[in-house]
Amino acid sequence: MAKRKVAQTEETIVVQEVQQVSAPFWERYQKQLLYALGALVVVVAGWWLYKTLIVAPKQQEAVASMWQAQNMFERDSFRLALDGPGGGFDGFVALADKYSGTPAGNSANYYAGISYLQLGEFDNAIQYLEKYDAEGSLLPAMKYGALGDAYSEKKDFGKAMDLYEKATDATDNELLSAIYLKRLGLLYEHEGKKEEAVKAFERLRRDYPNQQSQDWREVEKYIYRAGGVK
Repeated sequence: MAKRKVAQTEETIVVQEVQQVSAPFWERYQKQLLYALGALVVVVAGWWLYKTLIVAPKQQEAVASMWQAQNMFERDSFRLALDGPGGGFDGFVALADKYSGTPAGNSANYYAGISYLQLGEFDNAIQYLEKYDAEGSLLPAMKYGALGDAYSEKKDFGKAMDLYEKATDATDNELLSAIYLKRLGLLYEHEGKKEEAVKAFERLRRDYPNQQSQDWREVEKYIYRAGGVK
């Protein structure tokens, strides 16, 4: 009888252990899951309140504030666009700082970077373009291309070539890809990398045929000049 009780006790322990291991995850860790779920709700609610009560109103205010600076930019008055168009309106530098964290503030970084690039202030251009968070099928290529232009002007051709490659590959837009592919080929040629230059120009001829583009119509000249065969 004692042996049977011992066996039953051992069997009970084994069954309990098996039940513990095979119990549903929720039953085994319900307290921890409730704590985690509560923390997640707090985080999501906080983020929603931040977006709704802070970011959205700031975005509306920023859009209303930017139109004068954009007007100066479109008129090629880049210094006024950066520092302030007058009339109490901010320029892109102040707007990027004041409305940081909003889409409008992000766009102000891009406008500021391009304005500095046009003014020949390449370090400032790089600073603001690198802050710009580019999304979509066009804007990343435009960002990389503008950064490539800035580094090219600074004679940092290695960095510029890397950025032109990124710009070419960052979009399916044939016009943008062709523009930056040509610049990439020209820099390769400038740096004596004839084989890489020929590959870039041949890719331009093969992948982006455009009879309306003078660059494409003259691509044979680039290939020949870089040492390739027509």
